[in-house]
Order: sequence, then C-alpha cells, then structure tokens
Amino acid sequence: MGAEPDNSWHKSLASVLEWWDAAGVDMLVEDEVRDWFAKPALLRPEPQPAPAVAAAPAALPQTLPELLAWRTGEAAPEASWHTPLIAPALVADPAWTIFVDMPEPDDSDTLWSGPAGALLDRMLAAVALSRESVQLVPLCFARPLTGQVPADAAPRLVELATQFLSLVQPKKLLLLGHAATRAVLGAEAWPPELRSHDVNQYGTKTQVVATYHPRSLIERPAAKSEAWKHLLLLSRGPSL
Repeated sequence: MGAEPDNSWHKSLASVLEWWDAAGVDMLVEDEVRDWFAKPALLRPEPQPAPAVAAAPAALPQTLPELLAWRTGEAAPEASWHTPLIAPALVADPAWTIFVDMPEPDDSDTLWSGPAGALLDRMLAAVALSRESVQLVPLCFARPLTGQVPADAAPRLVELATQFLSLVQPKKLLLLGHAATRAVLGAEAWPPELRSHDVNQYGTKTQVVATYHPRSLIERPAAKSEAWKHLLLLSRGPSL
C-alpha cells in the first residue's frame, strides 16, 4: 500500500483560524486601503482646565471690634501656631498706645499677665498711667513656639499691626523691644536712643519713643535707668 498523504497542514491552518476568531479577527482584508508604512497620527493632548485665579484678598476690617474678631479667627496668620490667640482689651481714647511683640509665656487669656506685665504696670504707674489708660497692640496675637517672630510671617503681621494702629490713631506710641521698634522705625532705630520720632503713618501725627522690653529689663536691671528716661521723654515731651 502507498503512504497516507500528510494532512497536518489542514490541522495547523484550522488552529490559526480558530485563534484569530477568538482574538476577534473576523476579516482577512479591510475594505479601506491602509498605508502600513505611514507615521502614526499624533495624539492630541487632553484639554486642561484653566488654572484657578487666586481671589483678591478681602479688605481688612475697618473697626477695632471687627479687626480683633478677625485677628483671633481662623484666617489669622497665627491660627496655625498651636498656641493661644489672645486679643488685647480695647481702651477708649487711650493716653498712650504700647506696641509689643507678642504675648508672654505665662499668658493664656490676658496679655502680659506674668512678671513682664507686672513690671510694665510699675513703669506705667511711675508716669501716672495704668493698664486701663493705655492701649496694648501686639505684633503677634499668639506666641510662637520659638519665642521669635517668624520671618516668613513678619510682613503680614506688620501690615495687620499697621491697620490696628491706624484704627487707634495714637497720639503717643511706646515701642517695647526690638521687634516692635523695627516694625515701626526700621532696624536702624535699635538699640533705642533718647529720641522722640514724629510719625505720620496712622491717620494722625504720632510721637513715638522706643525703649527696652520689660523682659529685657528683668534680665538686665541696669538698663532700667535708661528706660525710665525714655518714659519721661514720651510723657513730658522732647524738652527734657
């Protein structure tokens, strides 16, 4: 007998056709001619939404009660410092305005309730004043954990303090310490001299005198005599 013809190619072809059918290939030739050597079309990038435009900052409050409420709210620069926000008590028609850097470490509800505050009270009593006759204005409404005014927050804090002072319109302004002095008179005004400055920045003419912070006076009692001269200068005028 002769050898049986090899029909294995039939099986191979059937297997390929089954695989194409399973892969979804249902035609061997497309109706449209395709140029297999053409470059693929470039994909167009998906349109991106326009960048959000930051809203213009709202105008600062124009009354002292509104400003204090805003300065102790969630929008205050100090709100993320994780230390108490303390608002100063408002004093009607204050004899002096006292600009300070921040609350003291012992403060929780009232500004300057510790040793530095007690020394400030004695300093004021020496020139016939009291806490009830002066307006305290802090640069920071909360005390930073470092005890230093953060450099990145300083410009905004100075802007807010300027608004506070503009609403108070102080006739006499006492600057306590380096940070307060630098914010009003500039870095060149420190250390303080026996000098009165006339400032026209807060809606009125203001007599300004810089002196040492009570905190520094506790650490350096020898500077108290110089601070006393500064108080007399602001109290009696530059005729001293």
